[in-house]
Amino acid sequence: MADRTSTLVALELDERTVARRNAQVEHERRVAIFDLIENNHFEPVGCGSGPYRLRLGMEENRLIFDIRDASDQPISRVPLPISPLRRVIKDYFTICDSYYEAIRHAPPSRIEAIDMGRRGLHNEGSAILKERLDGKIEIDHETARRLFTLICVLQIRQ
Repeated sequence: MADRTSTLVALELDERTVARRNAQVEHERRVAIFDLIENNHFEPVGCGSGPYRLRLGMEENRLIFDIRDASDQPISRVPLPISPLRRVIKDYFTICDSYYEAIRHAPPSRIEAIDMGRRGLHNEGSAILKERLDGKIEIDHETARRLFTLICVLQIRQ
């Protein structure tokens, strides 16, 4: 990536708000963070140039984007209500459960159909996130997709 000023160089989830995760969820979290750091566009409005570090967490039913500079000094906190994402997150969890069950027992055509639905919900959640961050944090589609994955991880209750 050529321009490192509008990018994340580190991301961590606020582990205080995260439930115990199974191996599959933990793998998805690691992959999303790795892919996000490798290629992203992240530009907080009015925060000067990056690169940035991000701590993503939950406080009182709000997502908290705790944005920091490269040396981990606080720059900005962007709270975002989770309610606009709740339905799509719930539907996404339901279809993911169906997908993982189908992998064990269903024919390939059924797995593909469920996976298409899963990707569609993931895209819908990403679009909502990008729209809700408009005017606060500029992100591209792929960054929104990976952040949506991590927001889902924050929403797991076991």
